[in-house]
Amino acid sequence: CNYVDVAVSGFPEAPGNWKCITHDLNRMICSWDATSSANRGLTYKICQFRAAAIKTPVSAVAGNDFECMLFFLVSFQALIPLTPQILNLSADFSTYTLYLTWNDSGSVFQHELDASWQIQILYKETMETVTLINYDSKLTGKDSILFWNWTSDIPLECTSYYVKIRCYINELYFTGRKEWSEWSPVRTPNSVMVFPQDKVVLVGSNVTFCCLYNEGKSVKFMKYGSESYPLLRLSKWSSAIKVQNVSASVPSGTNVWCSLVPDDVEGTVLFVGYAPDTPQNLNCETRTFITITCSWNPGRPTALYSKRRTKYILFESPKYMELPLKTTPTSKHACDFPVHANQKIYNFTLSASNPLGQAESSLLIDVNQRVHLETPDKFTVSTNSSTHAHLSWYIPGNFIKIRLLCQIEISNSNSERQLNVSMAGAENSNYRAWVDALHPYGTYTFRVRCSASEYFWKWSKWSEGKKLTTLEAPPARGPDIWRQRSPVGETVTVFWKPLLLSEANGIILSHEVVCYLRERMLKAHEVPVPLNSTEIKLGGNDCLISVIAKNRAGSSPPSRITSVDLPSDNVKTELAIATGNGIYISWHSDPNVTCGYTLKWCISSGSEPCNVDWEMFPSNAIDAVIKSALFQPGVRYNFSLYGCKHNGYQLLQNITGYMKELPPKVAPNFTVEETSSDSILVKWEDIPVEDCQGFLKGYILYFAKGEKGSSKTSFMEEGSPELTVKNITDLTKKSLRILGLQGKTSYRLDLRAYTVGGIGPSKDLYVVTKENSVGLIIAILIPVAVAVVLGVVTSILCYQKREWIKETFYPDIPNPENSKALQFQKNICEGNTALKTLEMNPCTPNSVEVVETRSTVLKIEDTEIISPVADSELPEDGSETGTGSHVVVSYCPPIIEEEISSPPIDEPVGSSQVIYIDIQSMYQPQVNPEEEPEINFVTTAGYKPQMQLPINAMKMESHSPTEEDLDKIAGYRPQANTNVWKLNSPDSPVSIQSNNENGSFGSPCSINSRQFLIPPKDYEDSPTPNNTGWSFTHFFQNKPND
Repeated sequence: CNYVDVAVSGFPEAPGNWKCITHDLNRMICSWDATSSANRGLTYKICQFRAAAIKTPVSAVAGNDFECMLFFLVSFQALIPLTPQILNLSADFSTYTLYLTWNDSGSVFQHELDASWQIQILYKETMETVTLINYDSKLTGKDSILFWNWTSDIPLECTSYYVKIRCYINELYFTGRKEWSEWSPVRTPNSVMVFPQDKVVLVGSNVTFCCLYNEGKSVKFMKYGSESYPLLRLSKWSSAIKVQNVSASVPSGTNVWCSLVPDDVEGTVLFVGYAPDTPQNLNCETRTFITITCSWNPGRPTALYSKRRTKYILFESPKYMELPLKTTPTSKHACDFPVHANQKIYNFTLSASNPLGQAESSLLIDVNQRVHLETPDKFTVSTNSSTHAHLSWYIPGNFIKIRLLCQIEISNSNSERQLNVSMAGAENSNYRAWVDALHPYGTYTFRVRCSASEYFWKWSKWSEGKKLTTLEAPPARGPDIWRQRSPVGETVTVFWKPLLLSEANGIILSHEVVCYLRERMLKAHEVPVPLNSTEIKLGGNDCLISVIAKNRAGSSPPSRITSVDLPSDNVKTELAIATGNGIYISWHSDPNVTCGYTLKWCISSGSEPCNVDWEMFPSNAIDAVIKSALFQPGVRYNFSLYGCKHNGYQLLQNITGYMKELPPKVAPNFTVEETSSDSILVKWEDIPVEDCQGFLKGYILYFAKGEKGSSKTSFMEEGSPELTVKNITDLTKKSLRILGLQGKTSYRLDLRAYTVGGIGPSKDLYVVTKENSVGLIIAILIPVAVAVVLGVVTSILCYQKREWIKETFYPDIPNPENSKALQFQKNICEGNTALKTLEMNPCTPNSVEVVETRSTVLKIEDTEIISPVADSELPEDGSETGTGSHVVVSYCPPIIEEEISSPPIDEPVGSSQVIYIDIQSMYQPQVNPEEEPEINFVTTAGYKPQMQLPINAMKMESHSPTEEDLDKIAGYRPQANTNVWKLNSPDSPVSIQSNNENGSFGSPCSINSRQFLIPPKDYEDSPTPNNTGWSFTHFFQNKPND
């Protein structure tokens, strides 16, 4: 029996609520209750007995110093494992899975035991149980790490979970109770997270990001990339943002930031891209018959990289093979597939996939028809001939079953050609070819490429080029030759042209010149290179000249020409046409020319001697375009055309021309030879030929008013009204007179020459014209002439209007017969057949009737005058004029029935006799001149006296005429001063039938007038009132004579 002493003060009592438990089946932990406080100070001894000894294996002995009491207790043993501890809890949000890791503490037990685990998952916010799962394991006596995972029905981003576990030990031999351990402390995965984690989405997607955090924290902001978005609060532990229509991300993805309070940052990365495009241009071919290389274009970039990039898998049905990917220089993807023996047909399928999708493409091929050989290698070229070459190259691969077609490219500086060669295939072998028809001493570049012959698919790439120069051969022909005799004919100079490289067949070392006379060699000259001419003395004899070119391989055939020159007459010089890159020359065909034409020219460059050049043409040629690298624009060249006849050469024509015409280099030199007030004579000189740079077409003379120092731009301004341009196309003219100028005026002259190539530079002069004396004379004569013309016109008009002028400025005495003052109405004088003014016969008034209106009327005895128009002469309003009396006088001459005797024969018909009437008797009695009574002016119809007369017999009231009354007096107004009238005029006849002895006034008078019609001479100069008006238009109107 094992004892355990426990000292407890008090009196011994039986222990209460006795309980013993074990966690490891090795130690027991017992506990009880001391029911009485009096039992303090007691000592307990606990003894464990074997089950076979006693039924109650555990007893307690209680005692003190006085007594010891033994209690037999029933044992309550229990097995309760230790509380498990969670090592790690993580989450895979893409699969909604939680991963749990913990230690089983197996080392606590000495032997193997069966253990059961309960895993409880709860919602974090409500602490509601989501699931409770049992998990069994085996305890091995050692500590082991246990793993467990759980997949949620909803995304882990949507909520937070708590996880806890407990343990149960299933020991079969343990007789006590077995119980579950305590629950482990709850765990939640990663207290702060941003979801979704490292997600891959398509371009254009809408994505929601959640930020989960612990209690006591809050979100400051959330960003997608560099842009902040408004927060959406989901719960007290989560917030979110929404991003619309996301664009492709950078290779490293787009960062999502969640900033928390106080200072914490969490985040995630979003990868945005495209699903893989269908592989394009899938092509499979073999280069060596060992492997088949398939290449393709990936199409549109996916914007996904690293582990998210597109993966390609190539398999040939029914075989499957994931092959390593390689990238070609053309940015294509490619991989190799092995060629299987005895298999010709291959069915390939290429699959492309990434996290956003997949695509595939297929291709069926016959490998024998898809042969694309490698580039030929180890290419060599050799020769031992002037026209042949040997070629050799190497192609890797096994081509025993097919034939090859190889193409050899042969090129030089002038040409390029291809030669196809068919040959049997071999395995990793060299291939050879033989090339002929090459030119001697020619430098060639060779290269080769090959393909399958039976089923052509593609050429291989060209091999590297190899150069080769063939051996020399004798020159193919003799050189072109020409000769030129001296003026006296004693010597002849022979010229020849160097042979072209293709004609020389090597390097020309020298030329041999031989002169033959009747097939007998006279002289021979060996001329080394680079000389191309030699002189031969003829000695008065013509000969046949032969020239031979020599190189290391031999001599050329001879070129021959005769030294004979035939005489020429009337050789003309023609103009050639410039073409821009040559000179076009034409000539007339000569039937006597049998061996062709030769066109010779000479090119001189500065001080160096003239280089003779020539070109030969057949007998049927009539034109040619001469080109030379030595021709320069603006330089004149002279050509000579020779005809080859059976007995020699004859000069047929001289030609001059330009390759390209340019504007003249200098301006013509010109002067002003003569000036006048309206013209200028300009003279100029010819431009030197070397400065013309083309055939002159004419001169352009510009002239306008201008002072020295004026702007040339303004002078040449197009459209200027004062600028005059003259184009002189007659090249024989060397002077020009400019007419129509102004005198004493400065003019600017500008002269230029022009060709087909354009207008040359200008030279200008300033000249002032002389003063215009004729103009001054004309300026004087014109006003004088105008004055004379105006005087003549005025005289003519005055002569034609003389009557009007006379009437206007010097009127005649009025004719009383034409006055209407005495033409009365019939009712006044009935029975009067004709009313006349100033009858020739005497007329005695019958009576005078005076009608009084307001004032005292002047009464005239023995006279009665009645006015037939008195009423019509009143004012319109019926009021009296002025303040005086209104007198209406009617007058009727007596009816005279006696006929007027016929006029004398010598007098003109229609003439009247003037009768002088004594009118003084009408006014009786007379008054003294000293008395001047006031006169009441009368307003009557017809004739009205216009002057105041002293009438002594009138009885007048005191009345003074007003100025208004004078203006109202109408009719005839006397033109004389009555104060100078004389009663006894010597010219006044005595009235024939009047009893009055008094003489008349000394002047004729009208019937109702007491005034003389003709004033005396001493009064003509005195001013008299004149109311007659006239206008200038009367001057141009004809008035008929009265």
